[in-house]
Amino acid sequence: MDFIAGAIGGGLSTAVGYPLDTVKVRIQTERRYNGIWHCIQETYRTEKMWGFYKGVSASVLMVSAISSVSFGTYRNFLCTICKLRYGVADAKPSQLDVSLAGGAAGAVRVVFMAPSEVAKVRMQTQRNPHPSMASQPLSRPKYRGSLHCLKVIAKEEGFRGLYKGCSALLCRDCSSSAIYFLTYSALCDWLTPSGKNKPGLLVVLLSGGFAGVLAWGLATPMDVIKSRMQIDESEQHQYRGLVHCARESVRKEGAQVLFKGLGLNCIRAFPVNMVVFVTYEAVLRFTDHY
Repeated sequence: MDFIAGAIGGGLSTAVGYPLDTVKVRIQTERRYNGIWHCIQETYRTEKMWGFYKGVSASVLMVSAISSVSFGTYRNFLCTICKLRYGVADAKPSQLDVSLAGGAAGAVRVVFMAPSEVAKVRMQTQRNPHPSMASQPLSRPKYRGSLHCLKVIAKEEGFRGLYKGCSALLCRDCSSSAIYFLTYSALCDWLTPSGKNKPGLLVVLLSGGFAGVLAWGLATPMDVIKSRMQIDESEQHQYRGLVHCARESVRKEGAQVLFKGLGLNCIRAFPVNMVVFVTYEAVLRFTDHY
């Protein structure tokens, strides 16, 4: 049931946070914006509301699947670790156990997540003026949808193109996933009154929200590098790898470039991860009850 609960939570959270995710990606990859509000204004002015939801349908489906894998992998790894260390799968895990299981879940997630992340970022940064804003007939966009985007990338850049930025994504997700699950588990234990077996609704909401904020706060530098590597198309070849991308970005824009979108990541993370965990816990408790 962890897989099903994770899938439902992931899908709902993506629908909630997608517009801000689009703004975040554009701020991280393009120098033309002066800040969050300027990016929002420009996106709406030229592309209307649809500009914030490019690639959302495929992203919801993919994140549902990936979230299912993430939560299911985390729970199975945690049970395995507890069984090896304490002899029983349902033993109370230590903070190290939770961190290791979270990091493993992040690593497994990357394998499935990388192609959809590349397509999402390419779709979000593709400029398609709204018909009402065009003074002349619009040319056909390079990517007509998420699946078409994946097809074009595979054709032009090969299989490696689908996993562009995977090194940065792996660094981002292993560390942030470990922090994510550790923070949630620690806050739930701390905020739940003694004598209660499970955290209440408010505890789940607060723990999930703060876990998301902390995880994304620490993940932002690698998130910037990942996004920049993923929009680097075959004819551009700006970056030769993770270290080169980080070095070039800092050289041209200063160290602050690694924290582009930090505030937006944290703002988005709180409601999104509240939805993830409250849905996850609700589904598990519903199935346990019936």
